[in-house]
Amino acid sequence: MSGPDTGQRQWVLLSYRLPREPSTPRITVWRKLKRLGVAQISDGLVALPADARTREQLEWIAEEVTDHDGNATVWLAHPAAAGDEQRLIDTMTQARAAEYQQVRGEAEAARTEDDAERRRALTRLRAELRRIQRRDYFPPDARDTAEQAVNALHATDTTEESTP
Repeated sequence: MSGPDTGQRQWVLLSYRLPREPSTPRITVWRKLKRLGVAQISDGLVALPADARTREQLEWIAEEVTDHDGNATVWLAHPAAAGDEQRLIDTMTQARAAEYQQVRGEAEAARTEDDAERRRALTRLRAELRRIQRRDYFPPDARDTAEQAVNALHATDTTEESTP
């Protein structure tokens, strides 16, 4: 979705505040936001590219915040300047790139492990790739290299019995 005059996409914002104590709801909300891959604009203000799914997810988190005696508001907005939007995109892209680089490194390291450990690593890394891809709104080049590393790990699978 584009902004009326700016040509920029629409973003869904969550502004929230939770009481300091107990800390468990704050930690739970923070973890959920991290899983969604939000861009942190400032304390208590996060953003995601707007679509039906991201809006619904932030609305659920807003409800959870208010259920724990906090305040939360969900907004739809367009950045006032292209540079502001690009900073949000860059922040999100860099965060996903770092996650993909971690997966790539773990896949490369697992290639030297025994068959059983390599299979466990392959299962775990495939699941991790899927989790990252769900929050990857602006795929970086590191996505392809991580996928290639996991595929290469699969190619080293020697679980088939060799014939004498």
